[in-house]
Amino acid sequence: MSPHHLVQLTDDAIDCVPLMAWIADPDVGAHAWFLGVTRRTTGDRVTQLLSYEAHRPMATQELRRLASEAIKRFELTKLVIVHRLGEVPVGEASVALGCSSPHRKQSFAALPWIMDQLKTDVPIWKRETFTDGSTQWMHPNESPSAPSHSSELDSDEPDLRISN
Repeated sequence: MSPHHLVQLTDDAIDCVPLMAWIADPDVGAHAWFLGVTRRTTGDRVTQLLSYEAHRPMATQELRRLASEAIKRFELTKLVIVHRLGEVPVGEASVALGCSSPHRKQSFAALPWIMDQLKTDVPIWKRETFTDGSTQWMHPNESPSAPSHSSELDSDEPDLRISN
């Protein structure tokens, strides 16, 4: 673990309290957080839960690389990236990002950039299960309300295509 970033993949619910303590620093003026949570509806469909799978060694390596790059790019003091794997019910967090910096602008700018990079570069795959029993693997560049092909809806395999 770097003294400046904490990266974790977890199978358990994300507890933000120890993460908040980890980025604490009396010499910074900003702490910023983003929690990505499972929402109840996607377009006109009702979501039961999300499921995440990952190639853990590769995902951890990419998260560490991403954290190091973000710290340099945005002059962050500390950074936390925690991603949950397995089933994540409605209302619970899938991902927690937290950072500290001397001033708010660095932290505010860092969070959306980190989340966008995480979704496109880190080998973590998301499957949405709807209350009607259907499932859909979600591609990071796909709009949640965009129509999908029925063959993709019924597939039990993740979409491993990479698009830029």
